[in-house]
Amino acid sequence: MAACTKAPEPYQWQLPEGFPAPLVPEDNPMSQAKVTLGRHLFYDRNLSANASQSCADCHQQQYAFAEPKVTAIGSTGEAHRRNSQSLVNVAYNGSFTWAHSGLSHIEQQLLIPLFGEKPVEMGISGHENEVLARLDTPQYHALFKEAFPGEEVSFSLVVKALASFVRSLLSFDSPFDHYAYGGDDSALSDSAQQGLALFFSEQLECHHCHGGFNFTQSSKHERQQLDLRPFHNTGLYNEDGQGAFPIADQGLIEISQQSRDMGHFRAPSLRNVAVSAPYMHDGSLATLEEVIDFYAAGGRGNGINSPLKSPFVKGFEITDAQKQDLLAFLHSLTDPAFLNNPRHGPPKP
Repeated sequence: MAACTKAPEPYQWQLPEGFPAPLVPEDNPMSQAKVTLGRHLFYDRNLSANASQSCADCHQQQYAFAEPKVTAIGSTGEAHRRNSQSLVNVAYNGSFTWAHSGLSHIEQQLLIPLFGEKPVEMGISGHENEVLARLDTPQYHALFKEAFPGEEVSFSLVVKALASFVRSLLSFDSPFDHYAYGGDDSALSDSAQQGLALFFSEQLECHHCHGGFNFTQSSKHERQQLDLRPFHNTGLYNEDGQGAFPIADQGLIEISQQSRDMGHFRAPSLRNVAVSAPYMHDGSLATLEEVIDFYAAGGRGNGINSPLKSPFVKGFEITDAQKQDLLAFLHSLTDPAFLNNPRHGPPKP
């Protein structure tokens, strides 16, 4: 009689009381063994074709799994056109990357950095056998066996493990969380509380694109499966007076081929936003102060008059004191425990 294979134990989400669990694909249920394997892979430079770059090189924990560069640089030194996004709470994302309406699961998105050729990120295409051979070690044998009992090592399993690790990167321990969900009225300063009121006011209207407990419209979970319109034109550019963005990156229109989607990009979560500079899809705003000034102006340059700009980006009056209050609130979304959690960091050799 063949020996029975023990299935991995179900994963235990670390969520505040009352929070909904993320949605997980049926063909890749969470397990701690998958998360552990994915963590090893995430930090392993052997996963790139030339063994020079890991996922973690562009998604660094101290920066909320983003990086302090304007745009990313791939493993071959190729400059990318977009800023590396934070991976905070992407388990709740309803869509992925800056401007793609057809990616609804992390497993789909991961294929782009791993195998994409324009631009090259990890550069695995054409080097699949070589990269898989590097995973032929006693340590990885044990990790794959525990995570995927009875299955052969493959890139399908690599993707599932990486997706599981990324889904485990949850941040709900900020001062804002203690105040809003933990009942600790002292967790936010008076200034941050004033900034909170401003953020959710109709004067600033920030919450229309950065609403909900994850501070983004692009959210799905077990209680809310409707993906609200997550892509917006913020008036960053207006090259021709008709709303055109630079030809190098025109946003969602590249995928949808719909003229109305010119310059539309996904509104990311604002959790840990204070440590994930620079901002916008092209990293063209260096600080949160610049971001506030940008929205107060209703866009930038000719973008202010773009006919394709979101109606919620209409500009607003804000005093210096109110600006400091808003900054205090945005900083209250920083979760030091998440940024320093050793379970999210590189595994010990």
